[in-house]
Amino acid sequence: MGQVQQKRRAVLIVEDDADLRSLTAALFEDEQLDTIVCESAEAALAVMLIGGREVAMIFADIRLPGAMDGVDLSWEVKLRWPLLPIILTSGHPLERIRELPPGVAYVPKPWQPLNVLKRIERHSLSTGS
Repeated sequence: MGQVQQKRRAVLIVEDDADLRSLTAALFEDEQLDTIVCESAEAALAVMLIGGREVAMIFADIRLPGAMDGVDLSWEVKLRWPLLPIILTSGHPLERIRELPPGVAYVPKPWQPLNVLKRIERHSLSTGS
């Protein structure tokens, strides 16, 4: 008899630097995680509005092109999907850190792949997803 194969949920990566976006996606894919990539907060929000059920976590840069940055995106997402884990990153120390919504984690750039994976595991477990 046929079995229904459950689709895995993905990490939504929001990064405007194409090389870093590709590197981050490769890191998560090496860990058997599906990825969706966007280069702006507006594109990421559109992905969430269209198919947010497919997203298990957001990993986003704070500085992004467009009207919204990563902090704005995290507030919008937390209003609509309060339990969705979000990790923000930036190469500019403590940039807008005090403005992060409760429950949003921060990883400074340059980050080490193993540290990001540990943070994701810890953040996912603490939010119950």
